[in-house]
Amino acid sequence: MNPQTKKSLKFSVTIAVITFVLAAIFSVVSESVLTNVIWIIGLIIVFIIVFVGVIFDMLGIAATAATEKPFHAMAAEKVFGAKEAVNITRNADRFASFCNDVIGDIAGVVSGTASATVVLQIANIFGEGDGSSIQIVLSVILTSLVAALTVGGKAVGKYVAINASTDLIFFAGKIVAFIEKNFKISILPKDNKGTKK
Repeated sequence: MNPQTKKSLKFSVTIAVITFVLAAIFSVVSESVLTNVIWIIGLIIVFIIVFVGVIFDMLGIAATAATEKPFHAMAAEKVFGAKEAVNITRNADRFASFCNDVIGDIAGVVSGTASATVVLQIANIFGEGDGSSIQIVLSVILTSLVAALTVGGKAVGKYVAINASTDLIFFAGKIVAFIEKNFKISILPKDNKGTKK
């Protein structure tokens, strides 16, 4: 097995494990929160989850669309976040995989589960149980709304990501720099010497 394939497989396994852990955490947290709040708050939480998925999808696309050249001058002047922005563009495939595939897909799954919980809460208000006509109608409406917001949001996000990739990645670079500086967590590898033109 050549080193590149081995590296790719290792990254794939790592991403799968991270996805499993994060999905479990987000599912448990969302279910715990949603069962203890009124349905309107639950609905807002569902929309926030959808929004998070759209934002991360946008960042992932921006990473693949951005070039590192605009950040070199800023990095030379030690502008906060510029070095991390260069690193994001050099590791665009990994960054995009994490944002789009891990966070984006988890947000999609969790928003679906969360919306089902909200539907049950609303159905209970009307005194209707599992399989009732009200629950079925509410489920169809909310599922369709979540799907429309997700797809529509990602469509707008793609346009913004492609046309404002430099600004978005610079913003992401600042967030990464803040996390690495204050929490001592290394988010992206520092040994990638490749240059993305």
